[in-house]
Amino acid sequence: MPILNWLNKEQSVTAARDCPYRLLEQVPELSYGEANTDNMLIQGDNLEALKALIPTHAGRVKCIFIDPPYNTKSAFEHYDDNLEHSHWLSMIYPRMELLHQLLADDGSIWITLDDNESHYMKVILDEIFGRKNFVANCIWQKLYTVKNSAKYLSDMHEHVLVYSKNKQIWERNLLPRTEKSASNYSNADDDKRGAWTTNAIQARNYYSLGTYEIVSPSGRKHVPPQGTFWRISEDSFKKLDSDNRIWWGKDGNNVPRVKKFLSEAKDGVVPATFWSYQDAGSNADAKKEVREVFNELDEIFITPKPEKLIQRILNIASKEGDLVLDSFLGSGTTSAVSAKMNRKFIGIELGEHAESLCVHRQKKVIDGEQGGISKDVAWQGGGGFNFYRLGEVIFNENGSLKEGISFNALASHIWYGDTRNSLDQKEKSPLLGVHNGTAYYLLYNGILGDKRPDGGNVLTSKVLAILPEHPLDAENGKKVIYGETSRMGSARLKSENIIFKQIPYDVRGR
Repeated sequence: MPILNWLNKEQSVTAARDCPYRLLEQVPELSYGEANTDNMLIQGDNLEALKALIPTHAGRVKCIFIDPPYNTKSAFEHYDDNLEHSHWLSMIYPRMELLHQLLADDGSIWITLDDNESHYMKVILDEIFGRKNFVANCIWQKLYTVKNSAKYLSDMHEHVLVYSKNKQIWERNLLPRTEKSASNYSNADDDKRGAWTTNAIQARNYYSLGTYEIVSPSGRKHVPPQGTFWRISEDSFKKLDSDNRIWWGKDGNNVPRVKKFLSEAKDGVVPATFWSYQDAGSNADAKKEVREVFNELDEIFITPKPEKLIQRILNIASKEGDLVLDSFLGSGTTSAVSAKMNRKFIGIELGEHAESLCVHRQKKVIDGEQGGISKDVAWQGGGGFNFYRLGEVIFNENGSLKEGISFNALASHIWYGDTRNSLDQKEKSPLLGVHNGTAYYLLYNGILGDKRPDGGNVLTSKVLAILPEHPLDAENGKKVIYGETSRMGSARLKSENIIFKQIPYDVRGR
């Protein structure tokens, strides 16, 4: 498969791996609403923030939407969009690697870009996600008026690149049926089954039983046009006609078409790749929404996306309760729409406006803000979020663990380092879980209580006796135990089927 090369690509390929793990430190005074929530707003560089999420959220995000800098050679207020092309590629590559790790196996990523970088982005995504997992390049009509000042062509659209983590198991949802789509149905013959539309019965695909002659009620004879075939057999056609499911036109001599009833239609509409501004919102809609949300503030985000665009993506790619991630959160549109659609969310934004814009907007959403899609989804407010900033580096330059790390943070890193899965512990326990038949344990920060020596952080026979049993094989199950040291001899460890790993030396920092 062809790959893209650029200046300093070697460094960008290793940037995600070399990025240090940092702690995420909650800021209670900036958190809001329900305290018991999984929703997160994170302030900080999104490469470091994404790396911080890996141990706890790898493989858990159902839908990722990002609206990264477009590299349009113009400086925006809140970030520099005038990145030289190779710098832009080096910036985006490691972030795509981490987003790929965070995405669930049945998840998908949606990326808005214009023509400046979208085609290069696709080659990068082919390399990281795999070309076979490309889903679509949707066209979003962002403007509805032609710019007469355009030097060449009036630019009226953007791209929405869509990739799945694993296309074989990813499933898209149908879009809700709208009044507009229902208006395509009518009932010209007062059929008791209600409104209907029609589909052609001829197609170009060869069908051995699709070459017969059809005689209309008026006596007119019909055969498939040259190069086409009827899509149904003569026997099937006759059954449909006897059930009044064939439409011959008002005069009874048109080429027959099959009636499709609205009452029998699916509960939704198959998504298409062209998104009009009526269906997905426009730039004008987005600017109106942020003006209403931030009307009392001096600053405003000038390149937002409309809520209807994010709503459309989440309708196709997620369900209620799923986790949505946006690592270029901007003015907070994705987190706002996620909350209104009853999705969990993680939003990451760099700079002070993570607080001044994103927190401000999300508070309004929780309080029942009625702009954007609120009326469409009957939003009345509720929920909450926790605000985080990037804290200390967990591992030093040599990859060794720093002192003072919490049990939860270390447990997440050990579990991810050994299993490449995120830790899902309902209750704090020295037993982290079982992976491929091996049970993993962590003796750290007195997890077993104040039992000597060193609060139960040292593996002894007494400590081993009170550890939770191997869930799959209490007698002979393989166990990996992390602790400060072990006072059990190698023969005893072998007899108990234990591999002991010492903290901090055996904890992986990459």
